Amino acid sequence: METTENKMRILLCEDDENLGMLLREYLQAKGYDTELCPDGEAGYRAFTLNKFDLCVLDVMMPKKDGFSLAKDIRQTTEEMPIIFLTAKTLKDDILEGFRIGADDYLTKPFSMEELTFRIEAILRRVRGKKNRHRLHYKIGSFTFDTQKQILSRGESQTKLTTKESELLGLLCAHANEVLQRDFALKTIWIDDNYFNARSMDVYITKLRKHLKADDSVEIINIHGKGYKLITPDPEC
Repeated sequence: METTENKMRILLCEDDENLGMLLREYLQAKGYDTELCPDGEAGYRAFTLNKFDLCVLDVMMPKKDGFSLAKDIRQTTEEMPIIFLTAKTLKDDILEGFRIGADDYLTKPFSMEELTFRIEAILRRVRGKKNRHRLHYKIGSFTFDTQKQILSRGESQTKLTTKESELLGLLCAHANEVLQRDFALKTIWIDDNYFNARSMDVYITKLRKHLKADDSVEIINIHGKGYKLITPDPEC
């Protein structure tokens, strides 16, 4: 974990005092510098006065709820990762969270381990964010033009569909690392339901066929987690 000066900073907004203190202590024990706020207004003040790497927001809070706070944060920056915590399980509420720009959504009760797993996955993505904006990737003997959605190898070119291109871009941004299945589904398909999951499996199969000409490149399944793009080029 980072040194004290370089610790990742988390803004935690939770109006349940006992849960908030428990979460803060647990996250701090995991090496995250965590600031706890009891309501949305205090959370927004903290956000404007300090620099954070990620926000964990309870949805149902006094003074300013989590959705309203997230909208205020999004007016300042589109890049801040946000995880919502909520007792609500209604699909409309979950979709509203993602419409606002949530990176993830945990329904209470949840385990501390699951929260830290989600945080770590999001922060890995953020650290590799610079890759997402690249126009070209080198994947073994292939070149991937993300803007034109073209996968090239020598004189051969394959025009990818939009979803093929988006999924390959995510795999490239996490090259030689695990691309979390639920993150990919929520990023590209918005909802990680069963039918979208089956759809993603189909697109993974299509990408494998596109890449099969190079034996050094492979998309493997990581059971219970997601996929990993294996490539000899560490700058992919």
